[in-house]
Amino acid sequence: MGIEKSLGDNIILTSLNDVVNWGRKYSFFLYPFITACCGMEFMSVAGPRYDIDRFGAALPRFSPRQADLMMVVGTISHKQAPILVKVYNQMTEPKWVMAYGVCTVSGGFYDNYATVQGIDTIIPVDIYIPGCPPRPEMVLDGLIKLQKKVQGEKFSDYPKGPSPVSKTGV
Repeated sequence: MGIEKSLGDNIILTSLNDVVNWGRKYSFFLYPFITACCGMEFMSVAGPRYDIDRFGAALPRFSPRQADLMMVVGTISHKQAPILVKVYNQMTEPKWVMAYGVCTVSGGFYDNYATVQGIDTIIPVDIYIPGCPPRPEMVLDGLIKLQKKVQGEKFSDYPKGPSPVSKTGV
């Protein structure tokens, strides 16, 4: 975890930031935004052979309010872009985005007016997984890289939202 200090056999001192990030790194609640053929490869990653449960990302959430990792899988058209942005905005902080497949990353071979040329033009992306379709090993490598990124984050990196307590005390 980082800077732990052991005091005997029963006490370990560490920072709250390290403990919270350790929990976040092993408990991704993913929201699969699947639109095209990469979805088949995504299903194989979720199967028993590759088992993304080892990385804490096993249970997909189909409500963005319960998810913190959005996996955008497949081609995104300009007609779908407002839906993607709306789902992203409904996710709670902290949230991460993984662009899965070459069509999601850069538009792929769809170089036309109807296709978004990379979802990073409409929402921020943390991890890019290229390939047509990407191999499951690449997805697992992307999850490992995302875990390393999450472990190094600080509480001050997250945007501050409105306070849950009102000024009137009600």
